[in-house]
Amino acid sequence: MLWFKKSNPAEAGNKKETGQTDPDREVRSMEENNGAGNDTGEKADEEKEFWDNLLFGSMLSKDQMTFDKAMKIPAFSSCVNLIADTVSTIPFRLYKKDAGGVTEIKDDTRTALLNKDTKDTLDAVQFKRAIVRDYFDTGGYAYINRNGMKPESLHYVDCHEVSFLYSADPIFKTYEIQVRGTSYEPYQFLKFLRSSKNGYNSKSIVAENEEILHVAYYSLIFEKTVVKTGGNKKGVLLAKSKLSKDAIDSVKEAWRTLYSNNTENVIILNDGMEFKESSNSSVDMQLNENKQTNADEICKIFNMPPPMIKGGATEKDKVQFIQYCIIPVLDVFECALNRDLLLESEKRDCYFAADISELIKGDMKTRYEAYAVGCNSGFIQPDEVRSRENMPALGLEYVKLGLQDVLYDTKSKKFFIPNMNSTGGFKKVAAEGGEKGDADRNKE
Repeated sequence: MLWFKKSNPAEAGNKKETGQTDPDREVRSMEENNGAGNDTGEKADEEKEFWDNLLFGSMLSKDQMTFDKAMKIPAFSSCVNLIADTVSTIPFRLYKKDAGGVTEIKDDTRTALLNKDTKDTLDAVQFKRAIVRDYFDTGGYAYINRNGMKPESLHYVDCHEVSFLYSADPIFKTYEIQVRGTSYEPYQFLKFLRSSKNGYNSKSIVAENEEILHVAYYSLIFEKTVVKTGGNKKGVLLAKSKLSKDAIDSVKEAWRTLYSNNTENVIILNDGMEFKESSNSSVDMQLNENKQTNADEICKIFNMPPPMIKGGATEKDKVQFIQYCIIPVLDVFECALNRDLLLESEKRDCYFAADISELIKGDMKTRYEAYAVGCNSGFIQPDEVRSRENMPALGLEYVKLGLQDVLYDTKSKKFFIPNMNSTGGFKKVAAEGGEKGDADRNKE
């Protein structure tokens, strides 16, 4: 089996910024050429594309949008940080399915690593926050340090430190994870991926939305330049007659001083010289309006309701934030934990699940009204409500029922009437009603 090395896309992007070519560029196996008819034309095209990328890559490298650049855009960083901060505070529980339903497995080492102390330099909150941030880049990775079959610690690994050795088979895909030259098996790592087609790395959200991020980024650069130059416009000087070299140097120095600081500088133009603007002002370019539009477009990338980062979010906005921004990330976490933190013997009956009860509590009035509906409807007990509100139990293990209710057992086909303390069944009632009707007809 042939193996190929594929470095993290983020590493390749960073190399392009410095004008370097990527030495780990993916090359298809020579086995693909065997039995393919030796298509020299296709091979020539691939070779031409390779040299084009090699020659012109450095020319385009300065325009490369990276995750670190994107994080300088306020709207982008606000979306990433809000999602990361929210997910980092959500605990994960371990449950087991049995004949009596589902029970939570408490005091398990794995849940302690995920929710309290990872036994690494990062605590659980910092660990999950870093993972979510990398999830939006090229994927989040964490090494599982095991003693035998028991996980003892979780170690966050920067996504830029991870590369892969993978097979050329597009169907039965196999790979190894490499960190600074050391190879690891896939089961030794937790992998949190988005938009992945191979199961070991993912496409950055920056690469998927490069154009809008470029627009927003260069808008910030333009605004920075305007502030740095005191709002002075660019332009050209028109002279009626040819200037001497000393005169040109003097004007350049005065112009450079005017644009380089905010001190009160004055340029005196000699007779016959005229300044002509060659750029638009911030008002002409509608810079502020464009910033608002760009921010809204960036929010769409994350399915983020704009008021969540601008302020003034309603309850509807918060529900949409949880449903479209948080739940998808939590699903990725759950799948990754179930795949690599559970033993094969546990995967049938056990599973990890995020506890979002604290997240969806809402305001106190709405929460208590929902509890009242549950208690009055009889499907929740008072002590269950107190437990959700972190209050001690009172030992009230009962379900509230009204005397006006009739309880019907669908299995036995019988009903119970509490205020009459009687039971019965539809067949029995029908029979009694039929007998009574026959007797009445005979009397007539």
